[in-house]
Amino acid sequence: MRHTYKTGIIGNCAFLAHINTNTNVDWLCWPRFDSTFIFGGLLDKKKGGEFSILPAENEEYSSHQYYQENTNILITEITLQSGNSYRITDFAPRFHQHDRYYKPLMFIRKIEAITGSPRLLVKCRPVSDYGNIELHVNRGSNHIQYLGGDENIRLTTNIPISYIFDGQCFVLNEEKYLVMTYGEPLEAPLISTAERFLRETRQYWRTWIKHSSIAGFYQPYVIRAALALKIHQYEDTGAIVAASTTSLPESTGSGRNWDYRYCWMRDTYYVITSLNHIGHFEEMERYFNYITDISFSEEFRYQPLYGITGEKKLTERIMTDLEGYEGNQPVRVGNQAYEHIQNDIYGQVLVSILPLYTDHRFIFDERKDSARWVNYLLSKIERTIDEKDAGIWEFRNMANIHCYTNLFQWAGACAAEKMARTIENDGLLERALKMKARASEHIESCYDAERKVYTTAAGVPFLDASTLQLIIMNYLDPASDRAKNHLAALETELKTPNGLFYRYLHADDFGKPKTTFLICAFWYVEALACVGRLDDAMHEFENLLQFSNHLQLFSEDVAEEDGSQWGNFPQAYSHVGLMNAAYRIATKLDRPVFL
Repeated sequence: MRHTYKTGIIGNCAFLAHINTNTNVDWLCWPRFDSTFIFGGLLDKKKGGEFSILPAENEEYSSHQYYQENTNILITEITLQSGNSYRITDFAPRFHQHDRYYKPLMFIRKIEAITGSPRLLVKCRPVSDYGNIELHVNRGSNHIQYLGGDENIRLTTNIPISYIFDGQCFVLNEEKYLVMTYGEPLEAPLISTAERFLRETRQYWRTWIKHSSIAGFYQPYVIRAALALKIHQYEDTGAIVAASTTSLPESTGSGRNWDYRYCWMRDTYYVITSLNHIGHFEEMERYFNYITDISFSEEFRYQPLYGITGEKKLTERIMTDLEGYEGNQPVRVGNQAYEHIQNDIYGQVLVSILPLYTDHRFIFDERKDSARWVNYLLSKIERTIDEKDAGIWEFRNMANIHCYTNLFQWAGACAAEKMARTIENDGLLERALKMKARASEHIESCYDAERKVYTTAAGVPFLDASTLQLIIMNYLDPASDRAKNHLAALETELKTPNGLFYRYLHADDFGKPKTTFLICAFWYVEALACVGRLDDAMHEFENLLQFSNHLQLFSEDVAEEDGSQWGNFPQAYSHVGLMNAAYRIATKLDRPVFL
C-alpha cells in the first residue's frame, strides 16, 4: 500500500503547523520553525501531545481535506457514520495592518456543523521540550492556560471550558472557535476577531496569488507549490527552511532521518530562481538580505547550512526517548552537516546576486558596492577551487573533486565575469576568467569519454543526477551531442521505469539509497526541455504529479516500487523543482496552456 503523508500545512511566515486528516495537530513548533514542538504526534503519539476535534464515543467517520482556493487556509470535513457532519477551518492569521504584516503566534480553529448536530470531543494537550515537559493546566473563565514552557500558551474558546478541561463531549449546535496563542494572549472579542482574521487572511493569500506571475502550464500545482514555499520563509530574517519537520525517514528503517528546519546555502540559486519566475521580489529581497548578512559575517568559508537567524553551531543531538515516525529512529535535533565542506556555495551566491546587475528593476544603490561584493565572493572561489569537498549530497566520510561543485564554481565565475564587465573592472574580469577556466578543467576531469558521460567526481566511475545541471546551467550546449549523450547515460542508469530519478546508486555512509529524490526528477524534466525533447518533458512532468499527497504537497523522497512518500514533508525544494520545471516547459511552449 502506498504511503503518503496525511497532513496539510498552515502557516504565516512566523510558524508552520501540520494538520492531519484525523483533525489532530500533528506538528507545531513554537516560537520558531526550529524550536521544540508544542504538538509532535508526528514523532511520538504519546509524548507529542494532542489537539484533536473528533466524534464522541469513537464513532466511525470519513475525512475530506482541502484548501480554500488559492490560500493556505485548510479545511477538514468529517462525516460520521450516523450521517452528521462538521467542518474545521484551520489557519494562521496573516494580513497587512499598520503598514506591516501581522503574523502573530496564533493558531485559529473554527468548527461548524454541516449536517445534523454532531457530538464532539475536543482534546488539547500541548507539551514542551520535545515532550519532556508536561505543561501545567490552569483554568480561566473563558480560556485555559498551559504553563511550564518558555512562555505561557493560552487557549481561548466559546466551547464551555469544563468540556475541554474534563474531557467531556458536547453537541455542536453553533459555530465554535478555538484560538491558541503563544506568549501574548488574545485580548479582543473572540468570535468577531476570529472571523475578521479569517476574512483578512483569505484576502491576503488570494491577493498574493493574483500578484504572482504564474504561467499556464499546470497552474494549480504551481500555485500550491508557491503557497507552500512562501510559508517556509521565516519572514523575520528572510531565511527559507528546507522543511518544517525533522527525522521523517528517507525510507523505513534507513536511519537517514535528518533535521531539515534550517536554511541550506547550496539551494540559494534554485530558490531565488523560482521566486523570480513568479515575480515575487519582496521574498527574493528578504532571502537575499539573509544571505548577505551571513556572507559578511564569514571571513573565509561558508557553512553548508545555517539557523534561521544565522546561527552557525547546529549541534546534532539524538532524542532517544522519542519513538520516531512510525517507529523509525533516530530522532535528530540539529544537523551535523553544518561542519561539512561544500564549495559549490560560493558560486551559488554569485549566480544569485547576478540579477542585481542584469535586472533593471533593482536600482543602482543596491549594487553600488559591487566591486567589494564580487571581490569577496570571487576570492572564496579562488581559495577553494582545487579543494576536495563533501559534494551536494553531504557525504559524511567521503571527499572528492565533484563535478557539481565545480559546475557552480564555473557558473559563479561566469556571473563574476558579467558583473566585472558591467562595472568595468578589468582586475576582477581577469580573475573571473581565470577561475572559469580552472573550474572547466576540473569538470572535464570528470568526463568518461568511453561512456560519453560526466561522472560524479574526478577519478570516480559513479553517475550522479546533480550533473543534469551541466545541461540546465548551459555549461553544455543543450543542442550538442555531448549534452544529449550525457542525458541518455543518466537516464539509462538513474531513471526508474515509473519516471523517478535516483540521486546516485553507489553506496554512501549509510549504504545504497533505497528511495529516489524528487527534485532530481524535476531536474530531469528541465534537462529534457533544454535539449529539445519537449514532449518527453511534458509527459514526465505530468507523470510526477501522481506522487503528491491529497493536497498536491510533495515529499523529499519517493519509493521506486510503489510511489510512497518519504523524507521530511513537505519538502520546500521539491516544490521549487516543480515550479522551475513548469516554468521551463511554459517558456519553451511559448503559449498559454491551461491544464
